[in-house]
Amino acid sequence: MDWIEATEDRYDEREFGESVGMGERPALLVIDLINAFTDPESNLGSDVDDVVAQTARLLEAFREHDLPRYFTTVAFEDSYGDAGMFVEKVPALEELRLGTERVAVDDRVAPVGDERVVLKKYASAFFGTDLQSELTTNRVDTLVIAGVTTSGCVRATAVDGLQHGYRTLVPADAVGDRAEGPHRANLLDIDAKYGDVVTTDAVLDRLTADFED
Repeated sequence: MDWIEATEDRYDEREFGESVGMGERPALLVIDLINAFTDPESNLGSDVDDVVAQTARLLEAFREHDLPRYFTTVAFEDSYGDAGMFVEKVPALEELRLGTERVAVDDRVAPVGDERVVLKKYASAFFGTDLQSELTTNRVDTLVIAGVTTSGCVRATAVDGLQHGYRTLVPADAVGDRAEGPHRANLLDIDAKYGDVVTTDAVLDRLTADFED
């Protein structure tokens, strides 16, 4: 038994990790699948082709059922005055300059029509943005979170999603990280405390069951 299994057993014994499920009005949040993060040659990037592919499947389904879709990017002014201590802690973030191709959403999952790209400066899609008001306007009660990174912006958004009162689902095969250890550890923690870690297929099956005409 590895540490993941041991921790799961301990959490089960202590009543962690109940399922919250999907509500009546889910929205898809595509977190930071921008060129800087999907290019393995970037200091910020890694090979997340599988994540991009699974996210594309989710996008197709949410578009088919006309359910809300949002994208996020992280970008800073040339002065980095809007980056605070974040850029001090992670100098690689200097690559993320406003108006450059590095902060554009990867063409493989690019927004279409009026799909919104939320500009953020820090990890959570909620912090310092108007995402909450958009979700309220669209009567959203459930967040399906895809993208990168599991240990960073995905996790922060999942935590804030819970704190804002949303049911939160994280398809494990539609999120990724730069290393396997942080990816696995944060999926375990999200599932124990903040939302349901599921699969892309499970989300698609639920959408078909609940929203098929």
